[in-house]
Amino acid sequence: MQRVVFMGTPDFAVPSLKKLVESGYEVPLVLTQPDKPRGRSKQLVMPEVKAVALENNIEVYQPASLKTAEAVQYIASYQPDFLVVAAYGKILPKAVLDIPHKACINVHGSLLPKYRGAAPIQWAVLNGESHTGVTTMLMGEGLDTGDMLLKREVAIGADETAAELFDRLADLGAALLIETLERFDTIEPQAQQEALATYAPMIDRSLCPIDWAKTAAEVHNQVRGLAQWPVATTVLGGKVLKIHSGKPVAAAPAQAGSVIENQKKLVIACGGSTAYEITSLQLEGKKRMSTDAFLLGHPIAIGERLG
Repeated sequence: MQRVVFMGTPDFAVPSLKKLVESGYEVPLVLTQPDKPRGRSKQLVMPEVKAVALENNIEVYQPASLKTAEAVQYIASYQPDFLVVAAYGKILPKAVLDIPHKACINVHGSLLPKYRGAAPIQWAVLNGESHTGVTTMLMGEGLDTGDMLLKREVAIGADETAAELFDRLADLGAALLIETLERFDTIEPQAQQEALATYAPMIDRSLCPIDWAKTAAEVHNQVRGLAQWPVATTVLGGKVLKIHSGKPVAAAPAQAGSVIENQKKLVIACGGSTAYEITSLQLEGKKRMSTDAFLLGHPIAIGERLG
């Protein structure tokens, strides 16, 4: 039986950990980020991976740093055949990479070398990609630069959000991880082509404001890519309006950002003589609601500008 020490933090990593346990791998230790305060109460909340580990009676280790001799020695004491990493959240130092008898394997949510970094799934949607996938790779000291093992490609739906794609790729990554471990001794690693590398930095709120001068397709990508968090925004009457969902629609030319339809539908003119229909929104300080319900209590005049 292969012994695997697992390292992961958010829900993307959960299917991989569950699949390892279900497939009969010995997982004596799980590393995850420290519990963090969330919400207005600032109550400490454990990472999703920690919850799954505890449910399966697996030892959990949450070091603030992996660069201490104590952390390295603790992990090494489990004598793993593999270290498996899925969205752990930190770059592993060489001393940790050298611990497993066989290899450190990473499950990454893109088709490397495209979209290295922290937010590959969101950026694939933000950039309007039609396809993406998952890659298993040997870990090196760089940021997602190691040799690739296996890949699986999937199409991105025209209206699929990053959150929906996230769930699909998490499951796909788990299946690919098991295949990678089962075939490890016969897989020939492939070096990444540096000339094709792109990066996917962390998502933050600076990406939220919508520029209505962009085409409706670009706005749609932004709304889909930021769905769930941090959510695309515009401004209505001096208040922030979150745009949770919508779709490009046909329209006649009009000034970008202006309301061109307001009866049960809210359609906004975009650049390139395109338009975007907002189907779900949330006014600052209010709950999320459908656009038709919103318009009943918040009438918006034709020609009013958003943003």
